[in-house]
Formats: sequence, structure tokens, C-alpha cells
Amino acid sequence: MQNKLLLPHKWKRIGWIILIPSFVFGLYLIIFGIENVHLNARTFAILDIEILKDTKIFSFISTNISATIAGSLFITGSLLVGFSKEKVEDEFISNLRLTSLLWAVLVNYILLLFAFLFIYGLPFFDVMVYNCFTILIFFIVRFNYVLYRNFKKAGREK
Repeated sequence: MQNKLLLPHKWKRIGWIILIPSFVFGLYLIIFGIENVHLNARTFAILDIEILKDTKIFSFISTNISATIAGSLFITGSLLVGFSKEKVEDEFISNLRLTSLLWAVLVNYILLLFAFLFIYGLPFFDVMVYNCFTILIFFIVRFNYVLYRNFKKAGREK
């Protein structure tokens, strides 16, 4: 079965090259805080609401763009890794890709339900931000783990 939505295999390597540094940079921002990285820039904002300041609509603002860079690169890299073809894209790989995506969505929403029930206040906002990335992380990890495990098992059978 030919899936026209998948990217060519060569994009997977480019995805890993983008994903790994952006993941490390994102972890750095989480551990040490966004305020400790000073990547300020003037950027266009559709909407900017700051506490005790004016609301700005369709204007240029000066802001720290470190989280924007880390998040954008992480999403770009993980989409390239997750949705690029394998060297051999057959029925088994297509089925594994589908089941891994379904598994990732299920696990993600079970964890999100847990967060809805037991996490409140400002930490819940952090959960929602991380939730933007977890489906892709779960999908990539499970797909590659099961793929590795099956090829390792197939290598022993030969």
C-alpha cells in the first residue's frame, strides 16, 4: 500500500539532526528556566496579553524567543522523524506505524485524563504545554522500539 502522506526516507536523518539538539535545548530550558536564556527578538504577534499591561493585537513585540525556537524545532524534527518512510516501507511497517500512532494517542490521553483529575493551578498549564509534544514523543519511541525489537528477533531467526 502506497501512503502519499509520508515523506521520503532521507528526511528522517534531517529530522534526527533537528530533533536531538532541540530536545536537549528544551530540557535545558525546563531545568534551568527560560529566563536564564536571553534570546530576545522583535517578532510579530497576532495576540499578546500581559498581566497589568496593554493587550496588543497584530503588532510587533519584543520577547524572549528561546521557547519558541526550541518548540518549533522540536515539532519540526519530530514530524520529520515520525512521518518519513523507512528504507523498506511494506505492510508490516504500515501496520506498525498505525498501531504505534493509536497507542501513542491512547497513552497520551490517559495521562492527560490523570492530569485533569489530579493536577491543578499553574502546574496544569505546564502539563498542557508538554502535552503538545508527548504524542509525537510516544509515537516515535514506540514505533522505533517495536521496529528494533522485531528486526532483532528476525535477525536471530535467520
